[in-house]
This record gives sequence, C-alpha cells and structure tokens, in this order.
Amino acid sequence: MKNQQIALVEQWFQSIGKPLDNAQGALSDMEIIQFQALLMDNGANLLRAFKQGDMAVVLAGLVNLAYSSVTAAVLAGAREDMPSASANWRHDGLIISIMRSLSHHIDACSSGKVEDYAALNELCKRLVRDFLNADFEKAFQQVHQTHLENRHVPVAQPVNMPDMSDCLFE
Repeated sequence: MKNQQIALVEQWFQSIGKPLDNAQGALSDMEIIQFQALLMDNGANLLRAFKQGDMAVVLAGLVNLAYSSVTAAVLAGAREDMPSASANWRHDGLIISIMRSLSHHIDACSSGKVEDYAALNELCKRLVRDFLNADFEKAFQQVHQTHLENRHVPVAQPVNMPDMSDCLFE
C-alpha cells in the first residue's frame, strides 16, 4: 500500500502537469540546490514562527517543511513508501534543541538522498505529534490542499498556509 504522503504529493505533481513516470530516481545537482534552498527558506520561516510564539503557525511551518521534504523524496525516487528513518531530538523542552535538530536534518538533505529527506520528514512528524501535540495527518492534508489551490512549483515563492488551530489537540 502506498504511503499517504507520497500519494498526496504525486497528486500535486499531476495537478501541475509534471509527469513522474520518467523520474530518474536521483536528483540533479541543480534540483538538490533548489530543494536545499526551499528547505532552508522553510526552516527560516519555521524559526520565525517559533519566535512569534503562535503554535498554529509553528504547526503550519513544520508540516510545510515535511511536505517539501516528501516532495524532494518523490523526485529522488520514493514511490511506495518512505524509507525508515531515525529522527532524534532532545526532549528538553528547549526551542534551541529543536532548532539544532532541524538545522542538522536540513543540512543532511544536501546529499539529495531519499533517506535524508525521509529523516527530515520523520523529525517534523515527531515534533508535530510529541512537541506540539497535534494531528499531523490532518495538518498534512491542509497543507496539501493549500498547495493544490496555489499550484506553485515547490521551488517557487512560498504559499500562505491556512490557520491550523483545529489540528492542535487541547
């Protein structure tokens, strides 16, 4: 059975008319650079969201970062499932620990390997579930819908994320 996140990203690619049938399973150097820039921009936006202190905005940032990492993984060859990935972060309640983990995983994605994009995605999932206490799947669906409505190519300008307050558990 196909991973739901991969299926949604593939649907997005269909909506913009980008075929995945001829994807080589490896990103070109320029694609790696473009995705690295996107991940770094998403990471910077996420850190600004932490500074702002609005957990719904932090949630949107984490899930958008996860969406971008799955997008890169699909272009790099992930088709049925994301590979198992470990994503550790210190559960000390400090934002600086989260920032360091996110920065480390974003930096690792410069390899262009599916495994590194999967690890970043897994970290985002864990932070959404364990740190924010939110519904990752519901939030991922909302980010996906936003991308469908805007039909931006991932390396284009960022899209405005919807209010995700309803994805946060009490």
